[in-house]
Amino acid sequence: MRLHVGCAMWTHAAWPVAAEPAASRLRAYAGWCDAVEGNTTFYATPSRSTVESWAGQTDPGFRFVVKLPKVITHERRLNGIDEDVRAFLHAIEPLGPRAHALWIQLPAAFAPGDVAALATFLRRLPRTYRYAVEVRHRAFFEEDRSISLLERALGTVEAEWVPFDTTVLFESRPTSDAERDAWTKKPRVPRRTRALTAHPIIRYLGRDDRETTIDGWQPWITTIAQWLREGRSPTVFIHTPDNAQALDLARLFHTHVRTAVPTLTPLPDPPPTEPLTLF
Repeated sequence: MRLHVGCAMWTHAAWPVAAEPAASRLRAYAGWCDAVEGNTTFYATPSRSTVESWAGQTDPGFRFVVKLPKVITHERRLNGIDEDVRAFLHAIEPLGPRAHALWIQLPAAFAPGDVAALATFLRRLPRTYRYAVEVRHRAFFEEDRSISLLERALGTVEAEWVPFDTTVLFESRPTSDAERDAWTKKPRVPRRTRALTAHPIIRYLGRDDRETTIDGWQPWITTIAQWLREGRSPTVFIHTPDNAQALDLARLFHTHVRTAVPTLTPLPDPPPTEPLTLF
C-alpha cells in the first residue's frame, strides 16, 4: 500500500530546490516528493542522455508519468506516428521502473467518434509500460454511452483514465493573473473519481489561496483512502495556478491521507535547505 505524490514540474523559482544547480534539481525535488509529471516531453522527445540523467538522480521507486509528444497526440492525432513512437520509447528506456505510466493527453477535439483510433493505437503499444489517458471532451464526462465506450477501450489494455480535477478553480471567479490564465487554458469538466486499474493517477488543481486548495481536495482524501484500503497504489499530482505552493501542498496532501490511513508509510523528511550550524 503506497501513495505517491508530486507536482507538474521538479523546479520552480519559489521552491527550495531552485537554489540547487540546474543539473541536480531533480535530485533535490526527489527529496520532497516521489513522483513528477513529465510535461516537458509533450513539446519534444528528450535525448536519451537527458533521460539517463533523470534516472541517475532518482531512486527506482520514484515515479515519472511521462507525456507523449504532441506531434503524436495533437498534430497527427495518433495516425502515421510509428517512427515518432519508436523514437520516444527509445529515449525514455533508461527510466526503467521509474516510468510509472506513459501519459496520452488528448486534445479537447478528441470526441467519442475518435475512440476507435485510440483503441487501435493502444493495442499496438508494447505491454512493457502502463498507459494512462486524459480526455477533455465533455461528452466523456456527461454521456453514459461515451463514458462506457472509452472505459471499454481502455480496459482492453488495462490503461487508466486520468482525471484532471479543476472544479475548485471554476467554483468562483479568478482573483489573480495566474488564476485568470488558468481559466482560459484548463479544461472545465466534472470531477471523475472512478479508478479503472490498481494504479489510478489523479491531477488536482486548486487556487492561489492555500486554504481553498486544501478544502477543495477533501473529497479526494476519502477517495484515495478507500483506494488504498482496496489495495490500489494511487499517484496524485497537486497543482495551483502559479504552482508556487505546490511542492509543500503535495506533501501536505500525503499527510492528510495518512490521517485517514495511519498505516500508510510517511514520506521521508526533505533535506535541509541550509547547512546545519550550532548557533
